[in-house]
Amino acid sequence: MPGSATPGAGSLLQTILALVLVLALLLGMAWVLKRFGPRGMMGASANLKLVGALNIGGRERIMVVEVGDQWIVVGASPGRVNALATMPRQEGAQGHDAQLAAHTTPAASFGDWLKNTIDKRNAK
Repeated sequence: MPGSATPGAGSLLQTILALVLVLALLLGMAWVLKRFGPRGMMGASANLKLVGALNIGGRERIMVVEVGDQWIVVGASPGRVNALATMPRQEGAQGHDAQLAAHTTPAASFGDWLKNTIDKRNAK
């Protein structure tokens, strides 16, 4: 009977080696695609930039996204993204030296702007 166990063990070993080879090929292909893959999706978002974000809850955020020459204020929660407001791009917020030189921080001016926008919405 020991002879009949050998072909089954050899078959199992061959199957395991084939599985390891397939998994190694998948991992290798994933790495190659990540490293040298198409840059088309990256190029499409070239004029899309995250300006700032603020966590307002456990999983809720308010973000300012720069698209072209305007900023879009976006509210994001799990499974949902809403555009809250748009405003023209602020030139002074681009350079860090300009931000440090200003007496008011961009976050404070943005906070004031957001408060005014919410107050205007609630006034309707």
